[in-house]
Amino acid sequence: MMGNILDIEGVKIGQVSDFENGTGCSVIIFEKNAVAGVNVCGFASGTRELDVLSPYHITPGINAICLAGGSAFGLASADGVMKYLEEQGIGYPARVAVVPIVPGAIIFDLSFKSSKVRPNAEMGYKACQLARSDYMEQGSVGAGTGASVGKLFGQKSAVKSGIGSASIIMEDGLIVSAVCVVNNFGDVLDYQTGEILAGTRNPETNEFIDITRILAGMKKPLEVSIGENTNLAVVITNAKLDKVRANQLAKLAEAGLARTLSPVHSTFDGDIIFAVSTGEFQAEINRLGILSAEVLARAVNNALIYANGLGALPALKDLNPELVQRKIEEG
Repeated sequence: MMGNILDIEGVKIGQVSDFENGTGCSVIIFEKNAVAGVNVCGFASGTRELDVLSPYHITPGINAICLAGGSAFGLASADGVMKYLEEQGIGYPARVAVVPIVPGAIIFDLSFKSSKVRPNAEMGYKACQLARSDYMEQGSVGAGTGASVGKLFGQKSAVKSGIGSASIIMEDGLIVSAVCVVNNFGDVLDYQTGEILAGTRNPETNEFIDITRILAGMKKPLEVSIGENTNLAVVITNAKLDKVRANQLAKLAEAGLARTLSPVHSTFDGDIIFAVSTGEFQAEINRLGILSAEVLARAVNNALIYANGLGALPALKDLNPELVQRKIEEG
């Protein structure tokens, strides 16, 4: 069965989208303290509060994860998340205050529409107010509002992307889910066939040109603005993990990105994977790794399947509506 991260009990998500300026944020809130780990697997990441995810850090868990556009400016949206959670009395119980623990990461979307308007504390706070446990919108919303893929020649050759999610519910009660903001420099592959689902287009024909093949044959340095991409992933399970295992799961889930992004973890991407444990289900770590990779690959594809061009770029549904309809029907 495939669903989304809200199949995990105690998880909420709130999203705010600024469609006019092409940016936004997505906040995942955990009703109970959640054990988490992280895998920074790209070369141009923008992050906040990752130290708390180290097994050596005394903080036992986290309260939320904030994903945003706006490049480094967008990290400010987590300030609003902290404000909201503090007002609710949620956070690490320090002697004189409750301190919400909110790791965060951002994508670069400043070249999509406006570079002057970015996610801020107000947007992060509003996302928390909108958080729900019964509905999640996918596509070009939240942190995926300004996301795109296939940027070998910049935005003129890109395809609109967004945020996607998926989950796997096993017969014995184990649940593994994922959410991913897909803003890849390169192409996105169909996780079932390995064929290009979306990526760098020939601006004249709209045909995908296979960026990996082009890069493999290049003899001169590639002139691309560094760090204007990045994929943000969160894997959540109801399995019981300590911090060591959570960090291992974040590493094992990386196979899901390798299966669907080509090239994966380029020097132009700041890819990051969070892994979060919310429950008490007993599960072997390698089993979790296999399922996490599978569900993350599906989430990556869903970010393209449900994307909307927002009047600025073609989305997959514009380029191949029959394929998108078939994928949606297949679930």
